[in-house]
Amino acid sequence: MTVAITVSKEDYLKAILEAESEGQTVISATLAHWLKVSAPAVSMALRRLKRDGFVEVRADGVIRLSTEGREAAYRTALRHHLIERMLSELFGMPWYEVHDEAERLEHAVSPAFEALLMKKLGEKGTCPHGNAVLPESPERRLRRGVRALADAAEGARYTVTSLYERDPKLLRFLHQTGIEPGGAVQVLRRNYDQTVAIETSLGQFTVGPAAAEKVQVKRTPETARGARRSR
Repeated sequence: MTVAITVSKEDYLKAILEAESEGQTVISATLAHWLKVSAPAVSMALRRLKRDGFVEVRADGVIRLSTEGREAAYRTALRHHLIERMLSELFGMPWYEVHDEAERLEHAVSPAFEALLMKKLGEKGTCPHGNAVLPESPERRLRRGVRALADAAEGARYTVTSLYERDPKLLRFLHQTGIEPGGAVQVLRRNYDQTVAIETSLGQFTVGPAAAEKVQVKRTPETARGARRSR
């Protein structure tokens, strides 16, 4: 008998998969923080997911997806990714608005419509925030030369590669400071209080540590070449 996948189950499964992809060890507290729900709500949801064969919870509290759970989680993440790209690439919705809209629509996409989106957009592209279907771990980003703006070198120029997309207030703040995927940013100063003074196409701004940790950047080729010549 096929177990029904409710909206709530899809949200939990996707959260587990995305947190794992970011390199986190997923426990109940991870999901409570990720989904902004109470600990009792997480416990109840996990009992249902375990009962239906979507997850297993180890003795140490670590939550793992079953094969069925991983497949369901990836389908939801893929639908979210495709909807974000559809809204941005086909309808011109601003990149800082598409995430919340995709969160609502991802549960309503039929297999037939998903297939059409796949045919039109493909699975391999990045979303308007610069992210693939699943987020990368910090270790994998570093291997590609990508780091958080909070760790960027003073005086260097960078290109924004991706943004943390699950905080709509953060996305609007970044938009207002000229920080956007593919945009240029120069680090003017790393301050004592861990804020970062930057310059973008819109001017000079100071970004706090919480926001700077959620902006991923890569040094521009011109800066990288200049750094090699100066050594």
